[in-house]
Amino acid sequence: QVQLVESGGGLVQAGGSLRLSCTGSGRISGFNAMGWYRQAPGKQRELVAVFGSGGTINYGDSVNGRFTISRDNAKNTVYLQMNSLKPEDTAVYYCNYGYYFWGQGTQVTVSS
Repeated sequence: QVQLVESGGGLVQAGGSLRLSCTGSGRISGFNAMGWYRQAPGKQRELVAVFGSGGTINYGDSVNGRFTISRDNAKNTVYLQMNSLKPEDTAVYYCNYGYYFWGQGTQVTVSS
């Protein structure tokens, strides 16, 4: 059993920043992937940033260079620092563990 709780979403103007947090509990180990995906209305869910096996980091092409994923293993928490936000970043952002477990999602809305 894994529970993931996200926070930090909200409304921000274009060019601004937000920091998302996801805290996990349950059967969590550092050997499984953990990170962030997002889904905009009418679009498929897409990779944002994940820690893969061994701690390697994969960023989605649309956010690479603007977003940074980090972690605090003692707290079973991953963060997503989002800078230079664009209206096209508007989506529900989901925390993921092991490519199977999902958080409830947190809404990010970027206005122009």
